[in-house]
Amino acid sequence: MAHLDFTQPPFDVLSMAERQSMRKNTQIRYLAKSESLLAEELQCLYVVIKGQIEQSLDGEFVGSYLGSNHSDHLNNNDWFDSRRLPESSVNGIPNTEAVQTYQFTAAEDTLLLQVAGSAVDKISAQNHLVRQMLSDKLPERLKALQQRRNHKVTNPNAYNDQQEVQQIMLQPVIDVSLLPVHIVDASNSLYDAACIMTQVGLKHVLVRPSNPLENTENEHHGTGHLLGILTDTDICRAVSEQQNPATTTCQRYANFNLRTINATDEIGDALLTMTRYRIHRLPVIDQNGDVAGVLGQSDMLAHIGHHSQLISIQIEQTKDLSSLNTAVELIGRYIRVQHQNGVKIGNISRMVQTLNAQVFTKLWQLIVPDEVMANTCLIVMGSEGRGEQIMRTDQDNALIMRDGYTHDNLAQFADTFNSHLATLGYPLCDGNIMMTNPMWRQPLKAFNAQISLWFKNTDPMHGIYLSAILDGEYVCGDESLLTQVRQHLKVAHRQSDPMFVRQFARAALQFGDVNQWWQKFVPLLGGKADSHDIDLKKAGIFPLVHGIRTLALENDILEVPSTKNRLKALVKTQVLTQERADNLLEALEFFMAQRLSVALSTDDRHARQVNPTTLTALERDLLKECLSVVKSFKTQLRQHYQLEIA
Repeated sequence: MAHLDFTQPPFDVLSMAERQSMRKNTQIRYLAKSESLLAEELQCLYVVIKGQIEQSLDGEFVGSYLGSNHSDHLNNNDWFDSRRLPESSVNGIPNTEAVQTYQFTAAEDTLLLQVAGSAVDKISAQNHLVRQMLSDKLPERLKALQQRRNHKVTNPNAYNDQQEVQQIMLQPVIDVSLLPVHIVDASNSLYDAACIMTQVGLKHVLVRPSNPLENTENEHHGTGHLLGILTDTDICRAVSEQQNPATTTCQRYANFNLRTINATDEIGDALLTMTRYRIHRLPVIDQNGDVAGVLGQSDMLAHIGHHSQLISIQIEQTKDLSSLNTAVELIGRYIRVQHQNGVKIGNISRMVQTLNAQVFTKLWQLIVPDEVMANTCLIVMGSEGRGEQIMRTDQDNALIMRDGYTHDNLAQFADTFNSHLATLGYPLCDGNIMMTNPMWRQPLKAFNAQISLWFKNTDPMHGIYLSAILDGEYVCGDESLLTQVRQHLKVAHRQSDPMFVRQFARAALQFGDVNQWWQKFVPLLGGKADSHDIDLKKAGIFPLVHGIRTLALENDILEVPSTKNRLKALVKTQVLTQERADNLLEALEFFMAQRLSVALSTDDRHARQVNPTTLTALERDLLKECLSVVKSFKTQLRQHYQLEIA
């Protein structure tokens, strides 16, 4: 008699007692070809020993589950939970009709192990790992995969270290020990401030401005908070400038362009902010808009034991191209280590975006005089701009110049920048979306005029160009130039043909009919996958990214280029439900993680193709589920924009 394989997920995390319980509640079930599981049998977990089961919904094929008799089925036997229900709504609208269920039919004579649902429920209640793997919530199952990806688990306690790393990054900043709040008036002297710092053992004080109304428009005070900060470094600077600390006011040396963070924001967000803006302290704002404390860099680093700051310091201290190359190699090692440690792909990609931006900034500083830096804005676009780039793939960058400003060597600077990036391992863009192309190196007025032309959609490339600039993110220089471009994007969109967004959305559906992926999955899993690997970018990443980009454009969400932040804004404007947005983001990050796994294990620079037969049963199940999310989202786009089926 066949038995459950306790070396394979989801059974490899069971205790001895749980395994015994599972054995007692397992029996053999045979299905002849074309025979289906009965309604009363849809309350069990099944493992396919031999044969093939086809899953369908209302007659439409959904997926296949294979036994070990299929020659190219390299990993463990597939399993499925027949109790899992299909998505009950589209775009978050509840389905008021009768609850739908999947149908499971044998494509050939099939032998199954049938595990009673009651036994599975009992074990799930006491074993959170099993509960995660069998959850009907996609984010939970993806979390289980993330935890297991690089760790073979035979004991639930083996997850503890990895879970701790992930959980720390997701903790709110309020969980870190905060420095106390001490406030002085801007009219107080530097001597007064220094005395307070000495008395309380701090290297800073917060400063209340003399005229609070002057700071109400500061974009960094999203909560309305208006304080500045004065540090011991500022006082040292005043002394070096021969100022009298007893008569010089704090107003002269305090920084009122203050970065803050909300108490509920994640530690990972705080780390990104400190790394990107090279600051050491972040006032933490509570729900009432008051300062709950100050997050110190050393306290946070001690809390998380992170090492991205070391790479940041290396970049900052770089004096030449060879030193910069060392820092770039450190970023590559950082990616590999973080992935091996099970850190979530979204956290890795956003930190890599921050570190890459520092590399680009340092390189630009090494090339151009300060005058050029002050009168231009360097931006990155595409996946780099969205913070979803991990591998060093094609460059996508542009240079926006202040109107009226010229420099004879700008073209040479651009060429040097792009060629040096290529030397560092960031390949040149095949589509020439780089600042060496005069179209992507223009004064603000000309840049905006070009954007208006793209909204007319008179050329097939215009949609691609517009997608690039919508994903644009600031790197260095005068950030206000990018802000003005984003403002013009909103104006140009409102002045465009009302049908423009509808045509723009079509690109998300261009890679074949949605149903083709599911029909294609059968030969893939049946051993005929030699030239039919799934293209993760076309099948998953691009439809999600562009569909969400289109919804953001339609709803004037143009200030944030990342898919994650676009989803947050779409939830806030009630375009998507929170559950829908979570599933879309989790699916996107699953595809990104699969690409990274391919890139780290092969020499494939693009890392787009994945062969489903090389995945574990858990990974295959999640791949099908994430492709299902894409399919549902494309259906939603078709319905929303009234696009006919290709």
